[in-house]
Amino acid sequence: MGEPWELPLGATPAGDGRTTFRVWAPRASAVAVATGGADTPLAPEGLGVFAGTVAASAGDDYRYVIDGDARLPDPCSRFQPEGVRGPSRIVDPGTFAWSAHDWTGLDRDDLVIYELHVGTFTPGGTFAAAAARLGALAALGVTAIELMPVATFPGERNWGYDGLYTWAPHPAYGGPEGLAALVDAAHGHGLGVILDVVYNHLGPGTEAFEAFGPYLTGRYGTPWGEAINFDDRDCGGVREWAIQNACMWVRDYRIDGLRVDAVHAIHDEGARHVLPELTARVAEAGGGAAVTIAESDLNDPKVLRAEGSGGWGFDAQWSDDFHHALHARLTGERDGYYSDYAALADLAAASARPFVYDGRYSPFRRRRHGAPADGVPARSFVVCAQNHDQVGNRALGERPPLPTRRLAAMWVLLSPWTPMIFMGEEHGETRPFLFFTDHIDPFIADATREGRRHEFKEFAGFEDTIPDPQDPDTFARSVIDPESGDQELRELYRALIALRREMPPGAPRVRFDEGGGWIGVRRGPVEMVGNFSDETTEVDVDARDVVLATGGGVALADGRLRLPALSGAVVR
Repeated sequence: MGEPWELPLGATPAGDGRTTFRVWAPRASAVAVATGGADTPLAPEGLGVFAGTVAASAGDDYRYVIDGDARLPDPCSRFQPEGVRGPSRIVDPGTFAWSAHDWTGLDRDDLVIYELHVGTFTPGGTFAAAAARLGALAALGVTAIELMPVATFPGERNWGYDGLYTWAPHPAYGGPEGLAALVDAAHGHGLGVILDVVYNHLGPGTEAFEAFGPYLTGRYGTPWGEAINFDDRDCGGVREWAIQNACMWVRDYRIDGLRVDAVHAIHDEGARHVLPELTARVAEAGGGAAVTIAESDLNDPKVLRAEGSGGWGFDAQWSDDFHHALHARLTGERDGYYSDYAALADLAAASARPFVYDGRYSPFRRRRHGAPADGVPARSFVVCAQNHDQVGNRALGERPPLPTRRLAAMWVLLSPWTPMIFMGEEHGETRPFLFFTDHIDPFIADATREGRRHEFKEFAGFEDTIPDPQDPDTFARSVIDPESGDQELRELYRALIALRREMPPGAPRVRFDEGGGWIGVRRGPVEMVGNFSDETTEVDVDARDVVLATGGGVALADGRLRLPALSGAVVR
């Protein structure tokens, strides 16, 4: 027999105009649900759980009454139509309209991901507006969109990592029905949907959660505040809050996969770590088809190992080493962690194996970092040239220099790993992706402004130029504009994705010349050669034809491939 909190949490429609409410509130002596103008006491079920079935239907609003005093939203609220301080609303996922009945799920061997932020992907900034652009992504060759977090956060503008009500799709985007409609539209276009979820911290407003129980723990810290309580006293209900939420996305919204944010900041010293429990239950909820992807800076293959082998059971993880090595080489940047990737040999390594730092000494960290991931399938590593972190966490949110983007696209899309495109890069987007917020608490708003300035105080020239995260213009400047994009670049992306599907699987053979600035990556009968230097170079190749080039000036004659600066070609 399970514990009381293992039964469905939140508001679950029971039919006949009735709804079952179940809430974990170990800090309360009594809990009632306020709906329809009346407070109905909930019965204690043990270990801090209160439950009851009440006359209420989908669309009705409610709050929980704690010890006859505080009236608070449900920590497992499925919809917060008036924001984080408003009432919760009952949602019946059985009423979602589904039409894409031919969708059969993700093909993991043909996964090309497109990361987008709902609010800045279109001028409309809604799920419905995003759905209208899906046809262009399918035509490009993308096979799945990855949504940055959509959980309800304070205000209307945010990256999503300040989510508080993690079960509730944000009302400004279109709420639960809007998200379901976007997923259905994506499936109708042959696209899967991956959702970014955050279980390492909560956004501002945690006092509402703490009134129910110890959702946070002082045992650990994260860069964003106190950690979620997965192993301290009274953690059982917190674990279920996270795991049931993860299962809800794949079960009720037909989401095809979850990208779990910063798993290295999810702390659990218990006998069974919460992450393998989460990945196992998500797989069960999705009928074995749902994919789980970790964001991890550990370079530890345990993230991808099965639980029975001591791992966390994720299907894939982001590979920061690949991005950092590619970016450092193309831009010459050496600040911060980019200092670890100064050599062309580092990019050559990232092109051949998952981790550059697989036990090597890291000068930036001043210690050895990582472990080998030999034997892990190449599809288990997600690589990119841009993503929300690597663009948005820059002081001015600027994207990589335009002259570097064609070679970067080739290196990502023709790699043996799973490629990911960040919204706009396929058409050469020049607008920044800035850090923006809309905190409704003035103290939090001021602290966010000052924190952003402090973060870059050591960087010359940035003192007075850091955009104010709270300024609506900061958000507006981040909305992409595909109408002004580079059609030739978009066609290159389409051609690269199509060529990717013709390339054989298997480990590549990599060669490079540090002094010459070039790398060759052979997969079967084809070789991708990139010139990462600022000078034209020539490379000996065993090939007769140029299959694809990133631009003009590429020539092949008598086994010598001529490549202008920052260009690449595929030869056969």
